[in-house]
This record gives sequence, structure tokens and C-alpha cells, in this order.
Amino acid sequence: WTLNETTDLLLKKEFDLCRERQIPHRSFQELHLKSVVPFKHADLNLWRDSLHHGLQYQVEDSNIVLHGGIDDVWFDQRQEKLIVVDYKSQANSRPVDINDYLAGGYRQAYKIQLDFYAYLLTKMGFDVSPIGYFYVCNADRGAPVFNGQIMFQETLVPYEWSIDWLNPKIWEMTDILNSYDLPEQNPS
Repeated sequence: WTLNETTDLLLKKEFDLCRERQIPHRSFQELHLKSVVPFKHADLNLWRDSLHHGLQYQVEDSNIVLHGGIDDVWFDQRQEKLIVVDYKSQANSRPVDINDYLAGGYRQAYKIQLDFYAYLLTKMGFDVSPIGYFYVCNADRGAPVFNGQIMFQETLVPYEWSIDWLNPKIWEMTDILNSYDLPEQNPS
């Protein structure tokens, strides 16, 4: 966990250097993101703070405030849309395959996470690109020696987010919270 958290922290520092100067990150050219720069906003550090703030939206006709701490937001200067980005780090002997990275059970939660961030940004009034990204850093387990450093292969995995399912789910949660009946037990 601490290695994953450190990767996130260092990526944020690296992207913040580009954000301050409003220049593309070193990886954007090879990833074909020519018109993209890290998004510069006064509240970005609040949006990243998942424990105390995060992106926030108060659900209409309720006292429920949804929030989530985002890793990063980029800006497509050509389309004038925000791009939702989540950093992921791992150590896998196989290279990241963008075609099957999001397949499999536990990575479905990654999709939900990006859907939720896109939902919050949209509800906060931002125009959000329909494609978000997972910036995956895969540690090289095949390196011949440690030598005080770990090398990572960086891969950008595109994801077409969907928020259509969120409003019904939010109202379902609200109904359960307002109910005097206990919900059915989840077998898992």
C-alpha cells in the first residue's frame, strides 16, 4: 500500500510541475494526447483530499453530499473538456494490455470509481470528456538487480465512462437510509 501511495504522490508532483507551466506531460506525446495539459484549478488540492473534501455534490432534494478524492484531472484544450484520470500502480511480470486491463472481477471497481468521478465533475458543472484514463505504472519485476530503484512501464488505459446507472443507485441508497426496514443481507 505504501509503495502504491508513494507512486501516486510522486506522479502528482510530476504532473503538478506541468500543470503550473501549462505544458503537456512527458508521456502525452507518445500517448497521442497532443492537445492535453494537466488541468489547473484553485480547488485541485481539495478535490484530491478524499478524507476531508474531495469532489463534492449535494444530491438534489436531499441532504446527501457525495464526495470522492480524485487522483488527477487533465484538460483537452482542443475539445475544451476535462479528462478524469486515476493512477494505478502494480508489479506484474506481464506488460499492461489496454484491451484486457479492465476485464476481470476486481477491476470492475476501478470502472465504478471513474464513473463516479465523472458523475461528480459533471454535477459540479464541468464539461467532461466521455473518455477517462487509468494511468497504470507497472513495476519491472524482471530487472536484473534492484540497485536502489524500481523501474516502471507506464501505460494509459482509456475507459468510456457511464453515469446512467448512478442516479437510480443513489436514490436506492437514499431510500434504504430513510427506511425503517433493514435491507436484505448481502451474501458476500
